[in-house]
Amino acid sequence: MKKKKIVIAPDSFKESMTAQQAAEAIAKGVKSVFQDKLDLELIPMADGGEGTIQSLADALDGTTHSKKVTGPLGNSVIANYAISGDKTTAIIEMAEASGIALVPSEIRNPLKTTTHGTGQLIQAALDHNVEKIILGIGGSATNDGGAGMVEALGGKLLNSEGNSIPSGGGSLIDLDDIDLSNLDKRLQDVQIIVACDVDNPLLGEYGASAIYGPQKGADKKMVSDLDSALSNYHDVLERVTKKSVKDIPGAGAAGGLGAGLLAFLHAKLEPGVEIVLKETNFYERVVDADLVLTGEGKIDGQTIYGKTPIGVAKATKRFNIPVIALSGTLGTDYEKVYNHGIDAAFSIVQGPCDLEDALKNGPNYLEGLARNVAKLLVIH
Repeated sequence: MKKKKIVIAPDSFKESMTAQQAAEAIAKGVKSVFQDKLDLELIPMADGGEGTIQSLADALDGTTHSKKVTGPLGNSVIANYAISGDKTTAIIEMAEASGIALVPSEIRNPLKTTTHGTGQLIQAALDHNVEKIILGIGGSATNDGGAGMVEALGGKLLNSEGNSIPSGGGSLIDLDDIDLSNLDKRLQDVQIIVACDVDNPLLGEYGASAIYGPQKGADKKMVSDLDSALSNYHDVLERVTKKSVKDIPGAGAAGGLGAGLLAFLHAKLEPGVEIVLKETNFYERVVDADLVLTGEGKIDGQTIYGKTPIGVAKATKRFNIPVIALSGTLGTDYEKVYNHGIDAAFSIVQGPCDLEDALKNGPNYLEGLARNVAKLLVIH
């Protein structure tokens, strides 16, 4: 008799567990009930944001590497990236080099921050002779349209006198020309896939500066100045590359980094969870499953907008397989997920507790919840 198969595909539980650790905790709870009476397949997931490097490295038998790069404010930071086990794919999170978490809130200034370090990570990936780069662009501190990235890869951003302009989004107002003659030639031979879960254009009221500038430290005047600077940047970019990318959905992601990737590196923007589903061969691995268990730290009304549990659920529902979500907490309007492929959702918290306790004991709580879900399955 064929064993039942359960696929375990959670995202990370922020500050508590990586996706791999979460999957292992769930598996431990399920095994304690079913023993060896079913097949378990663990597929750590992510949506392109924090944890993507770890999830894909685990899923692709990859190794993690570190590199000293230029941080968002020009200081040196140590950033991680991963190379797949077959050496063909690099996984990068721009937040490792150019992320808002690297800038204390009291000194955040998108007029000054740069994506230079992200370009250095791309260069590091090229040094591994990879065929493909997967780049997650969530959590940026920048609003420079990817200008710093292009400089790190050999481009020159020049003012009307032929001198290089300073780093940062504010300096783009003085941009007059972009010299790409020394852009790293290896970029022509690598496929760049960008994990992008927003559809903002580059400019205007829904653009990079207006929507995301304030959370990066921009006041009302700075938002206006940044938008004008990006507008000038795109005018020059379009003249040099013969490409107009300002209205492409996602061009405004990561302070306009999406636009720079589209124009200069011929990148393809895709929803982050779709990239991870594809890279982990999720569809092939789930087709014969009897149940899928997914989850992440919090499930609420916002989960339906491209978060991992919904991506997993939609992929799974192609095969009419039930999906149960296990989460650290169930927030406001979490019931919305029931209209998007998730059949049931549970919180791991066993009773009143503070956040520190929940984070510290997350693996144990998750294991316990998985055990209880398994017992329900036995009854069913």
